[in-house]
Amino acid sequence: MSLRSIGVLIVDDSAVVRQSLSDVLSSDPQIEVIGTASDPFVAAERISQQVPDVITLDIEMPRMDGLTFLEQIMRQHPIPVVICSSLAEEGAQSTLRALELGAVDIIAKPRFGTKQFLEDSRITLCEAVKAAAEVRVRTLSPSRTVQPKLTADAILSAATGAMLETTEKVVVIGASTGGTEALKTLLETLPPDAPGIAIVQHMPEIFTRAFAQRLDSLCHITVKEAEANDTILRGRALIAPGNHHMILKRSGARYFVDIKEGPLVCRHRPSVDVLFRSAARYAGKNAVGVLLTGMGDDGARGMLEMRQTGAATIAQDEATSLVFGMPKEAIKLGAADKILPLEAVGGAILGLAR
Repeated sequence: MSLRSIGVLIVDDSAVVRQSLSDVLSSDPQIEVIGTASDPFVAAERISQQVPDVITLDIEMPRMDGLTFLEQIMRQHPIPVVICSSLAEEGAQSTLRALELGAVDIIAKPRFGTKQFLEDSRITLCEAVKAAAEVRVRTLSPSRTVQPKLTADAILSAATGAMLETTEKVVVIGASTGGTEALKTLLETLPPDAPGIAIVQHMPEIFTRAFAQRLDSLCHITVKEAEANDTILRGRALIAPGNHHMILKRSGARYFVDIKEGPLVCRHRPSVDVLFRSAARYAGKNAVGVLLTGMGDDGARGMLEMRQTGAATIAQDEATSLVFGMPKEAIKLGAADKILPLEAVGGAILGLAR
């Protein structure tokens, strides 16, 4: 194996999926598939012979399920793990549980489709593995208990005339690898009357809805998967649906989102750049842009445009980023007003929105 190659072990009970993943990943010169395994017991034997840089792991397998195996890996020999899941809504919660246990990303299993679909899948799969190889594997903090939301929260979020003045702040957030846990940590700190938020987290379709529901159960604010024409309201965060771009727009004093299909932008759909550039155009100095952990440069140029229009901008620092890629690129461009540890971002947002 060359010095630049990323060694990958594929763990899946389907021979067809193992072959498909192997073919897709091997097409990238930076990735080498060093082995495949039909279940965790075979995988453990492979790991004892050669430790991979990254593991792709199915959840539902015979003899031992993927979550149990993941727990053992993280306890005994932490290795970056990417969950490779079918796009099944019933399995979404289990897949999100894997992220809590230390998996670094979710990718969709490759399936037959159009040439463009297969090319998009190849880019997504390979980029996820490369990002995982950059991750500093570490134990994640447990979720804290939050009191149930009161009915008054919904009243506070109502679109009153005073609330929708043209000076109303709107927050846009972008994240990729490591972002699911970073977003949970950030959003848990926000009070019920926090400014309205629009979020792009790189994640396959189906999982964004389950992810939004999970955050909604943990946070004081309301969190939902965005739908076309949803209004940006105080006390609510909208998460871009997987496989769709989200655009911030404005009609009079009302901010709302539009959901669009289209090509990959910065190798992603949804793309942080699309959201940030729309915020620069429609919100300008009334926007606050936040770029969290993630591989690549999605969001860096969009954040620069936001800053150039007078928006406040924040990049997560290297010490608290699981992958210091996207924030670093924004910092290099001079796009970030502030560079902050994750635990300080929530307070900064509230201060800037006053």
